[in-house]
Amino acid sequence: MIPAGGTMATAPNMIALPCRACGRSGLRSVLSLGRTPLANALLTPAQLQQPEPVFPLELAFCPACALLQITESVPPELLFSDYVYFSSFSDAMLQHARTLVERLIAERGLMASDLVVEIASNDGYLLQYYRQNGIPVLGIEPARNIARAAEAKHQIPTRCDFFTLNLANQLRAEGKRADVIHAHNVLAHVPDLDGFVAGLRELLADRGLILIEVPYAVDMIERCEFDTIYHEHLCYFALTPLARLFARHELAIFNVERVPIHGGSLRLLITHTANACATRPAVTQLLREEDDWGVGQLGCYQFFATRVEQLTQQLRELLASLKRDGRRIAAYGASAKGSTLLNYLRLRPGTLDFVVDRSTVKQGRFTPGTHLPIYSPEKLLESMPEHVLLLTWNFADEILHQQAEYRRRGGKFILPVPEVKVV
Repeated sequence: MIPAGGTMATAPNMIALPCRACGRSGLRSVLSLGRTPLANALLTPAQLQQPEPVFPLELAFCPACALLQITESVPPELLFSDYVYFSSFSDAMLQHARTLVERLIAERGLMASDLVVEIASNDGYLLQYYRQNGIPVLGIEPARNIARAAEAKHQIPTRCDFFTLNLANQLRAEGKRADVIHAHNVLAHVPDLDGFVAGLRELLADRGLILIEVPYAVDMIERCEFDTIYHEHLCYFALTPLARLFARHELAIFNVERVPIHGGSLRLLITHTANACATRPAVTQLLREEDDWGVGQLGCYQFFATRVEQLTQQLRELLASLKRDGRRIAAYGASAKGSTLLNYLRLRPGTLDFVVDRSTVKQGRFTPGTHLPIYSPEKLLESMPEHVLLLTWNFADEILHQQAEYRRRGGKFILPVPEVKVV
């Protein structure tokens, strides 16, 4: 079905760029968010007076393979060499990782003779649970500061590099073959999808398992999660284009699970085509559902821009009304999605007073483009703003629980996505 809301948009513009997955031309524009700063490029006080680089942020659709993607490619070294996102600051992420690791150890009978590799391993938030069970691990993480933190905090051996086919061949030449490869929320960051998937194939042991998690594009469209669009996320995946991508490299998605994290994600279980067991019913069922939904049809995406504008206009009006009534408003979560939302809202200066975040790496800096100061969450109880805009809405349950005292004192949270509401 075509997502509801608004009137039919005008015919999308043709974009003269090849698709990131299939290489075909003929991309069609779905949504333009203007020129924005890099979402994780938090500023130091000294940088506030310096010019901020901005880049076009436009979402496009490939009619040939059904892949959603942005049109601009910012050099990965600019995005990831020094990074401010540490997964361990989220209790929900840690529990998600621990539960998954315990499951895989039990299901696959992993032991000290096996090797688990995580690509984009961040600060060791996931691999630490394998290591605690005596299973050898290797992290691959391009951000120098985060790779150092993984080694210092969790003693995770970490290769500070981008994962490519060349790196996979180097690791294989060193005698490393992975019995399990994790790649969580990294495939969307990859400019060379074919090279990345070819590298997975080379690094994977003959009977090994690849486990990939990606935010689900269908959920993004249906729930109007436009703030998950930023320059680090080059692609937005449904199962249909992913199945085609992996099949080209003799890898088979033999099972798929839908998980709620990050506003709705897909968990893919993949192995070599030569030894793949029978495809689970979940795969054929989801492919059928996507076909019925129209994942390969441009019409399913044409209302998206209209719905985004409706949602953001509603949020602007709510925030403006609160300010007219003399209410003070802060924000929670100096996140990438928060950067997209705040820069697209284009609020009047002074609408928001500050942002709070649990990450000590972010505290003391300022948000990209909007230049809001970032404090620790204790600032909410110190200042008691009447309302807090929850930018990290994907962790709403966790944050609302943590902020029970702020809410008990009368503070309210504004949830912007998938619909504007005050809780």
